[in-house]
Amino acid sequence: MTSDSPPATYKASFTVADEGAARPAVDSLTEVFFEGDAAVAAFERPDGRWDVTVHFADPPDQALLRKLIGGAAGTEAAGTLTFETVEVKDWVKASLDDLVPVPAARFMVHGAHDRARVPANKIGIEIEAALAFGTGHHGTTRGCLLLLDHVLKRGSPQRVLDLGTGTGVLAIAAAKATRRSVLGSDIDAPSVSVARENARLNGAGPLVQVIRATGFAAAEFAEAGPFDLVLANILANPLRQLAAPMQRHLAPGANVILSGLLTPQARGVLAAYRARGLVPIRHLTIEGWSSLLLQKKQ
Repeated sequence: MTSDSPPATYKASFTVADEGAARPAVDSLTEVFFEGDAAVAAFERPDGRWDVTVHFADPPDQALLRKLIGGAAGTEAAGTLTFETVEVKDWVKASLDDLVPVPAARFMVHGAHDRARVPANKIGIEIEAALAFGTGHHGTTRGCLLLLDHVLKRGSPQRVLDLGTGTGVLAIAAAKATRRSVLGSDIDAPSVSVARENARLNGAGPLVQVIRATGFAAAEFAEAGPFDLVLANILANPLRQLAAPMQRHLAPGANVILSGLLTPQARGVLAAYRARGLVPIRHLTIEGWSSLLLQKKQ
């Protein structure tokens, strides 16, 4: 390897039966490694099984990793474990090549390499990211897209907010489907940049405004609201804390889509929003994750 060559990275891969097995394996491995020590991702294969990959900057302890995977995913999964050394530019490309398009009602989330696979009757959302759970493959994002489609079949929201936008998937979906302006926000500065770039690449740049904000603590929320539709794919505790300020930024009859919830957490989040005058309309469960559609009383 020459001094101009990209640094090597180390990849471990194993296979599990389905997304229901992939999710807890990814969660367990993510908890084991400190941030920056490893990147864990999961991708659906054409045969329906899932490959889980772990990328390391330094060579991993293979015996220890095999033991960890046995505990997280079972001995059969640990038996499929393989190791390889690749260049950084190669494993990112390989990750994207393994990322199959994901349909969710009228929407399809895909990578650049799969543009041609988006049917004419689907709204394509192109997201380039190394981690599958950041691109629409995670059950929470899919649940939000399905509920968004449900809302759009019954009305046409004028003022839309994507709270905690991340890669911008939901803001882009709403903007492309309604052809109206959407406000997105995130507490993380890199996510704001990524979401803006993704909106631009999807031809939704003029429609999607992305700001950095914590909760509703920014003047743009008052200027853009009150909102007819809020999408918030975050986590259970922040969602509970946001119930009161969110209610103040909703128009009468507004729809709210909440996700990022493990199914046992849904009841507590729902109670917080019921107390603020929102009523449940639909509850989707996908591989142990809940997505809620609520409506503010008129």
